Amino acid sequence: MQQPPSPRPASNNHDSTGAGDAPGGGGSSAAGDSSGTGNVSRRCVVTAAAGAAAAVAAFGAPALSASAASVAPGHRGTTPASPASSPLSSSPSSPSSSAVRARTSALLRRMSLEEKIGQLFVVELYGQTPETEHAKNSELYGVSTPSEVIEKYRPGGVIYFDARRGPDNVREPRQIARLSNGLQRAAARTGARIPLLVSIDQEGGSVVYRMLEPATQLPGNMALAATRSPRDVHDSAGIIATELASVGINQNYAPVADVNINPQNPVIGVRSFGSDTRLCAEYVSTAVRGYHHGGVASAAKHFPGHGDTDVDSHTGLPEIKHTRAELDRIDLPPFRAAIRRGVDTIMTAHILVPSLDPSRVPATMSRPIVTGLLREELGFDGLVATDALDMGGATAQFPPDVAPVRALQAGCDQLVLAPKLDTAFGAVLRAVRSGAVSEERLDASVRRILEHKLRRRLFSHPYVNERHAARTVGSRRHRARAREITERSITLVRNQDGALPLPDAPGSVLVTGWGTAPLADLARAIGERRGQRTTTLETGTVPNAAKIAQATDAARVHDVTVVLANAAAAGKEDGAAQAKLIEALIGTGGRVIVAGVRLPYDIRRFPDVPAYLATYSYTAPSMKALARVLYGEIGPEGKLPAPIPDLTSPDRTLYPFGHGLHY
Repeated sequence: MQQPPSPRPASNNHDSTGAGDAPGGGGSSAAGDSSGTGNVSRRCVVTAAAGAAAAVAAFGAPALSASAASVAPGHRGTTPASPASSPLSSSPSSPSSSAVRARTSALLRRMSLEEKIGQLFVVELYGQTPETEHAKNSELYGVSTPSEVIEKYRPGGVIYFDARRGPDNVREPRQIARLSNGLQRAAARTGARIPLLVSIDQEGGSVVYRMLEPATQLPGNMALAATRSPRDVHDSAGIIATELASVGINQNYAPVADVNINPQNPVIGVRSFGSDTRLCAEYVSTAVRGYHHGGVASAAKHFPGHGDTDVDSHTGLPEIKHTRAELDRIDLPPFRAAIRRGVDTIMTAHILVPSLDPSRVPATMSRPIVTGLLREELGFDGLVATDALDMGGATAQFPPDVAPVRALQAGCDQLVLAPKLDTAFGAVLRAVRSGAVSEERLDASVRRILEHKLRRRLFSHPYVNERHAARTVGSRRHRARAREITERSITLVRNQDGALPLPDAPGSVLVTGWGTAPLADLARAIGERRGQRTTTLETGTVPNAAKIAQATDAARVHDVTVVLANAAAAGKEDGAAQAKLIEALIGTGGRVIVAGVRLPYDIRRFPDVPAYLATYSYTAPSMKALARVLYGEIGPEGKLPAPIPDLTSPDRTLYPFGHGLHY
């Protein structure tokens, strides 16, 4: 899943799907459900399939029982595992493969066609509680509350977003845990009573994240790669996972496994571990292990590799022009490493890869890529999730009644954020009834989804303890470890004539450039140092002549000027105006320090700056770490995870992979 550029525009999700196509009706209930209690006894399961007794022993009741659904919020049989005690770690109590298969077969036999189709969909819900009435729920789904959405569609999963996209699901730990418990309760009351996969995109860093403070703010992948510490990668994933698990989020759409070899990539960039395939493969594998140790499922994305593109698949359809040999050498190794490590899910990309499928359909809808390459050649037998089906890379060629069917035919299991859900659901239902998608193909995906939920013990442990969540999220130990990791990531790229570190003597500092919040965070961190007086002047994403003049006038009356640069924020303008600002500030003759707070490549536009650092992130912890490095309180330890090429001669390297200065 990628960061949407803006909230999704309103759409009408109430297209007629034909008689019998409504997800809430038309399907016959499985035998044994007609009593109205919806409970299937252990005896029924045992007689339903050989070996089911072992499944019952492993998982308790065969479905979320009415008594389980009535557990009060804040109570659970076990608390989320810490990195030292993972629910995925092997132990005598871990369910056996035969038990999982037997239980899955029993569940499949008692599910209606509509219930099976519901398991394929991952939906967004608007509101902070299960009973929040929200106009967007009514607009998208025809019902007003998140619980009603679950009851209507019986989806296999939900995905949380913060207020920037609109759903506003993740305010604070108790609220999130209460929402998760309530949604699981709604699933327990509905249909086959299958627990939900509760998902999120919490990659770390300042590009794709949903949970804000008090959640621990960890560096993103490129910053982690700059530390060159596998332990930092593992612990970062473990902290994120532990906090997600504590609030009932059991699947994180991370880590990014793309190898970012294109500095102009508008959508991956710092979300990648860098440009070196071996480093990416190692750290993807390590991150998967960290997520598992923290207690959540992981998802490597965006298959078969989104690292060499200059088109954003949110708005267009990128084309990867690598040959098959180049894909094997550059793009596929991180996914192979994730599979070897036992990654739970692989998310597909909305990209064209002609060397893999000359029919020129997006990878998400390509059977040669999803089934031929991922399933058959790489041997992946976990879940395959689509990237969001409401992205431009999917919607440009495939309307709402086509995209989900094509993705399912290609071999995908989870259909994420399918637009016009009534239409999408009805399209899949008709495709199965007509034979365009066989029941065997449908059952294969549903089986994988159910097996995943059984292995994750979601049937026996669907709820979380709200008090435990409040203690876990943003704990002092987590924040201290995050600070250590963040500080090690700061990379000193250029330092002419001893421009850094700055002296501890009293002085005045102008903090200017891009970003209201990061400028304020950095000025605060500098101003807390004894004798340092700061002035903050935001010049914007594309500073005009007046702003540049204002900044240069201010620089002349300050001892030091620190500039935050973020060329990526300028889009196609690519930071040219920010570079003019920096050149003008250098022209004042004062001490000028620049920090690239997203991509490390920004120095290409102002190569003669006295000092340049890369932070890879503009979160408050990154700005605090930057301030400590600026004054020599800690030394810069980071190393570039990708080379910085010359702007006008891209074949010439300004700073190589692994470069990093110290003092």
